Amino acid sequence: RRIEDRLAQTTLEMKAVETRDSQTLLADLTELAAELEADAASSLYRFGASRAYDGIVSERLEALDEESVQGYDTWAGFLQRRMAPAMRTCRSVEERQANLSRKLTRATTLLRTWVDVDVEKQNRDLLASMNNRARLQLRLQQTVEGLSVAAVSYYVVGLIGYVAKGASSFGHAFAPEVVTAASVPVAILLVWWGVRRVRKMHSEPAKHPGE
Repeated sequence: RRIEDRLAQTTLEMKAVETRDSQTLLADLTELAAELEADAASSLYRFGASRAYDGIVSERLEALDEESVQGYDTWAGFLQRRMAPAMRTCRSVEERQANLSRKLTRATTLLRTWVDVDVEKQNRDLLASMNNRARLQLRLQQTVEGLSVAAVSYYVVGLIGYVAKGASSFGHAFAPEVVTAASVPVAILLVWWGVRRVRKMHSEPAKHPGE
């Protein structure tokens, strides 16, 4: 009766969606199920023995082949009035245990389904958050890539300018400013191509030695 009352209270708490704690309720149901199974296992032998004794008594009474005498009670009638209620009690308790076990199983299954749904929602939110972070990292990477191309190109063009100025002292026909200006798009393209190639090499999955 105590387990039945706790199961009823737990199912009422399961209906309260706003204040429901699925993990705590699931722990309570699991504890109730374990307690019920332990009690059923301990009483199973006693109920089986009671049915066996009842069968033995019935066989012995049939073997006596009693004849009723007016004004007197028979052994069969006397024992039937005393043993039948006890056997009905045993069967009733067994049925209550079996029904309560099925109810606990259904409640536990339902609660586990709710827990799984909550976990799936959390996983969905986590995946969405990871997707947003990956998108932000990609944008940051693209920004850094553009800045690195500009910075490296600036230094490359500066080196070319120094080389052009040094070469002009040997009497070359091209002015250093023209050479520097002409090298700007070439340097930017080469640096951009190099950065893209390096990023592609790092993004490719590593191959095993046997592949």
